[in-house]
Amino acid sequence: MLCDSCGKNEANFHYTKIVDGGIEEKHLCEKCASDNYDFDFDKPFSMNKFFTGLIDSIQETQRDYTEMKCGYCGQTYSEFKRNGKFGCIQCYETFKDKLNPLIRGLHGHNIHRGKIPKGSNERIFLKREEDNLKIQLEKAVKEEEFEKAAIIRDKLRELKIKLDSYGSDKYD
Repeated sequence: MLCDSCGKNEANFHYTKIVDGGIEEKHLCEKCASDNYDFDFDKPFSMNKFFTGLIDSIQETQRDYTEMKCGYCGQTYSEFKRNGKFGCIQCYETFKDKLNPLIRGLHGHNIHRGKIPKGSNERIFLKREEDNLKIQLEKAVKEEEFEKAAIIRDKLRELKIKLDSYGSDKYD
């Protein structure tokens, strides 16, 4: 198969790009791929390039054309998208509204759940949820948010019933 770009050399580089549900396939020779596209064969795989590409695809529909800038280090959101790194710790707070949808898009949620083997049973997940609810309940009581505490208490009771249905665990 000949290169889609030059039409002269044998295509030995093939990639598929999916944009808005449409599939675009390219077949390129090594010269055209390195000259005309954003592929770098001499350098190892770049996580920054991969990460910033994901940012663009996830936030395509959420574009905000006003440029955000960190008040502490001066880094703009565009610079973060370009290099995949923040300039300082304050950037996390400055760009928080844009990061939450990004993280949710990458991981499916934006709450750290820790590592649990996929083969584990649901009881482990429920036990972690119970621990989190206990912490939330304690905080709500301490802050005298009794209505919120009552809701959390009820969730804990429901969760306890589910956990009891799995039986006891030797590690409890």
